[in-house]
Amino acid sequence: MAVYFFYGDEDYNIEQAVDNLKSGLDENFAAMNLKILKNPSFPDLIAAVRSQTMMFGKMLTIIKCEGYFLQSGKDNESSEDGSKFSDSQCKELSEALDNNVESSDIAFVACFPRNGKKIDARKKLFKILSKYNSQEFPTFKMNYHGKQDLANWIKKQAKSKGLTLQQDVINNLIEQVRNNLRELDMELEKLKLIAYPKKNITFDMVKDICITNEDIFDFAEFLMSKNYDGALAEYRLLLDKKHPLEILSTLQTTIRKRILLKLNTDKSVDEIAKITGMSTAQVNAILINTKNQTLKHLVHLKENLTNAEYKIKSGLAADSEGELQNAFLR
Repeated sequence: MAVYFFYGDEDYNIEQAVDNLKSGLDENFAAMNLKILKNPSFPDLIAAVRSQTMMFGKMLTIIKCEGYFLQSGKDNESSEDGSKFSDSQCKELSEALDNNVESSDIAFVACFPRNGKKIDARKKLFKILSKYNSQEFPTFKMNYHGKQDLANWIKKQAKSKGLTLQQDVINNLIEQVRNNLRELDMELEKLKLIAYPKKNITFDMVKDICITNEDIFDFAEFLMSKNYDGALAEYRLLLDKKHPLEILSTLQTTIRKRILLKLNTDKSVDEIAKITGMSTAQVNAILINTKNQTLKHLVHLKENLTNAEYKIKSGLAADSEGELQNAFLR
């Protein structure tokens, strides 16, 4: 029925666009009529494009194609690895997409790590896919125009949840949570519960309730990288709004996922994402930026935090804030 091309470094918006397509499948045959491939070889790609529905209803084929746009530095790479197609192959693919059967939707998806390399628009494949329902999903920049676009996104998300936010409230939410769309959506859900049965979200609600997990993640990154000066500075800021146990909870989850990632670095990015519960974009970014974090240090840190959590919850810690600080400085 249609061909789509979703690409960019904002994985949340890309996931939403793909989920919207999935919602159009017949629930009775969704498992049979949904196919997901990752950088398939050219024969497998053509076969998928030309596939017919297995049962009633339409078929959705999702082709994760990040690898098609990666620069390998080779002039004559094989098309079998999905990184470069010949002129004749590109022509065949274009014709197959033009003649896509009425009962089939095909979505090409390329999601890249934030602040990484942009998609190579010079590739013939990019030009082919751009002819169809093509949409880029970039991360909202934290400059003037980017914040305006982000504010519009928040208004739309809030409206879908039956909420209203004035501009000053939206600005405060952006300052609190920054441009993490997944976190912003979670905070809107939290605010919806707090405000019930009212629909209007106030400035004080955002100020009192919302704090970005990005701040805690920054704190966690400092700890895992042994940057204790940076960790202490972030910790003091976090204590203004969160109880040590709240901070500990997020820390434990973050470090547990990082340990799982370190234990499975020999596996594919998709496998690591499934094991850790993170998106592939997050996994790619972490693998690039955390090479100096050792498994031994992460395990030692988690043990200290677990002991601190036990002491705080059992009442053995006279000073919960100091107990947590001592745990990550040991």
